[in-house]
Amino acid sequence: MYFDGASHKEGAGAGVVFVTSEGEVLPYSFTLSQNCSNNVAEYQALILGLEIAVDAKQLPLKVYGDSQLVVNQLLGLYEVKKPKLLPYHNYVKRLMGWLGDVELKHLPRKDNKQADALAKLASTLSMTDKETRIPICKSWIIPPIFNDDEDDMLQEEENHVTEGFEVEEEDWQQSLVDYLKYGKLPDDLRRRTDTHRRATHLIYYKGMIYRRSFDGLFLRCLSDNEKVQAMEEPHSGVRGAHQSGPKLHFRIKRIGYYWPTMVKDCIDYAKRCQAYQFHANLIHQPPEPLHPTVASWSFDAWGLDVVGPLTKSSGGHLYILAATDYFSKWAESSTS
Repeated sequence: MYFDGASHKEGAGAGVVFVTSEGEVLPYSFTLSQNCSNNVAEYQALILGLEIAVDAKQLPLKVYGDSQLVVNQLLGLYEVKKPKLLPYHNYVKRLMGWLGDVELKHLPRKDNKQADALAKLASTLSMTDKETRIPICKSWIIPPIFNDDEDDMLQEEENHVTEGFEVEEEDWQQSLVDYLKYGKLPDDLRRRTDTHRRATHLIYYKGMIYRRSFDGLFLRCLSDNEKVQAMEEPHSGVRGAHQSGPKLHFRIKRIGYYWPTMVKDCIDYAKRCQAYQFHANLIHQPPEPLHPTVASWSFDAWGLDVVGPLTKSSGGHLYILAATDYFSKWAESSTS
């Protein structure tokens, strides 16, 4: 099991990656519902991973984390000085005791890239609009209070507050529909400016958005789900000719469709076409790097030749001495 936590002023997140004995990778990403320090986020990630292992009965378990402080505190090399970390430390020790066969090791951050990426993804969830298919849960662990005299566990509050959801990208037309139909602009200043700028070229008619082209035609705006079919039919459909990206983009506009990233999407779609690969540009780069050579000594690659005897010239010469330098970029010759 690999775990990592990330925290900054916008939020906090935790990432856990399980690798089974068969090599199967199981990633988990959590958005922490409260802002906290990096050390608390690391403990939260470790607790979430151990609880998953308890539910799945994953034994034996090897745990790897890139937080040297958290790992060394659990191994007894460091002392837990901050009171806020003590409940988490005790809860982790109790979970490891329940699991029994648990081996904890410190791992450098460069070797813990998967869990680190999941933690950063969850912590920046509120700032990004990019689409991801990784399921993310919103969670916050409240460590229980243990009674040292008895083996009973007392809880002041509910242990988990968990809410599961999928991160999906909002359709690019939604903000434009809200503005053209209801006059409502997004709260974000950047998106508000972008929506207002795009809306000057669009009209809303019978539940659809149309964009005026330079030819005066109205192009129907397509959603992210519709654009795939719009590229597939002209490119590789019944009458498709497997055109290149720019040609495909021009043809779709002539049909009467539009979306903002259609030029890039058409080029990427054409590159994935198998028939397109046979007509791609040839690579003229040499298979191995060129190595410059140096002449071993002066006039190493020079050639000398004597031509004659010839008819005596006005100067009384009967022979011509020719010298050729073969070591230059082009062969050079001189006569005397």
